[in-house]
Amino acid sequence: MKLYHGSTVAVRTPNVTRGRRNTDFGKGFYTTTSFEQAARWARIKRDRMEADKAVVTEYEFDENLLYSPQYNVMHYNGPTEEWLNFVVSNRRNSSSHSYDMAMGPVANDSLYATITMYEKGDLSAEAAVVQLRTHTLYDQLSFHTKDAARLLRFVRAIEV
Repeated sequence: MKLYHGSTVAVRTPNVTRGRRNTDFGKGFYTTTSFEQAARWARIKRDRMEADKAVVTEYEFDENLLYSPQYNVMHYNGPTEEWLNFVVSNRRNSSSHSYDMAMGPVANDSLYATITMYEKGDLSAEAAVVQLRTHTLYDQLSFHTKDAARLLRFVRAIEV
């Protein structure tokens, strides 16, 4: 399967220790199957960092490894209550996990209002999930251990 990572530089060798801690699935190296989503994120990073470039790095990844007993992988098939609680816990930096990889929807800016309402107690988990399912969701596959990140095979970097 093809995976993409958006940044301001080409990332030939993914590093799981460089990411921010309070992200959807915790500190790790994030990819997506959507070139468009990676390009969007690369442009956001370029603008935030006032960098010169927005770059999407493409990788090849054997998706059978997501089901290998050799790796501890969390799969979220769409927005569920379990996914919502995991994302909120990670974003609050109150969670640590032992997953090699985590796969599920991206809780991007368009979902942020719903997630915030849930965090404040203004929406139940059930109601939040119903609202979240009305959005177009992108996926993400995050790598949280060095062994898992080594499974990504660099293909090319594309300036966007």
